[in-house]
Amino acid sequence: MKLELLPLLKIQQDLHRLPRGYGRFKAYLQTLTGGTDEIQVPLVGMNPMGKEHVASLIDDLIAWGAEDFVRELLLALEPSLTFFSGELKLGLVLTDDLKGGWTNTYLTDYAYRFEGAYDLKHHWALVPLWTSQAWSEASLKRAVLQVLYRTLYKRRFGLSKTLAEMMRQEGLASVFSGDRAELEPEMHDYVQELIRPLLETDHKPVCFACLFGDEAAAVVGYSSLGLPENAGFMLANLWAIDLQPLKILQNSPITINKDSRGQSG
Repeated sequence: MKLELLPLLKIQQDLHRLPRGYGRFKAYLQTLTGGTDEIQVPLVGMNPMGKEHVASLIDDLIAWGAEDFVRELLLALEPSLTFFSGELKLGLVLTDDLKGGWTNTYLTDYAYRFEGAYDLKHHWALVPLWTSQAWSEASLKRAVLQVLYRTLYKRRFGLSKTLAEMMRQEGLASVFSGDRAELEPEMHDYVQELIRPLLETDHKPVCFACLFGDEAAAVVGYSSLGLPENAGFMLANLWAIDLQPLKILQNSPITINKDSRGQSG
């Protein structure tokens, strides 16, 4: 597989250098579609009315060579993905969850993780750079690896619909990025007991609450289930921790043993 960097930071920087207002919004739409009915430059996650903090973060990312870092990372990863054909274009998109009313963090994050049929069709993999986070080489690498794996997983198995499928996807993506969740034994058992009976649901509010937890569910108007923040994501990571993510992409689907603590089979 050919991995290519989409150089999106300079485009976003130029847009944010325009005065906030209709002129910038019009320029954003023109950049997004090129005057056509199709998205030409994948910047849907960008807030075109972003304030000074967004422009400052873009400047910082460009100054320390964030895209050069990602380009080198992609080149290093290519040899491990020879079993995939075609190409994938990965880009960094500033996603304002700090001071803008444009973006709901949780719903946008859900969409990045579990939707994206249009991006798949156009061979795009977009990394949301949340403005509420401090970005370093280490955090950027983790984000890129998760998005890359998640996109390849969607190519291999299709979009995840049930909670079990979502947790499998996200658990493997997090393991691929080097993440390791920590749950105290009692909390692990408590979370697993609540989530396990719901694994076959495809009802978005339930899937959302299981994955993100009660606080996020309440923010978007979904019912709470008694779960802590990111409960489903942490449990998914522990279920997948002993698996080999790339081999799973290359071989037949496997089943995660949902009765175990960090064990899989």
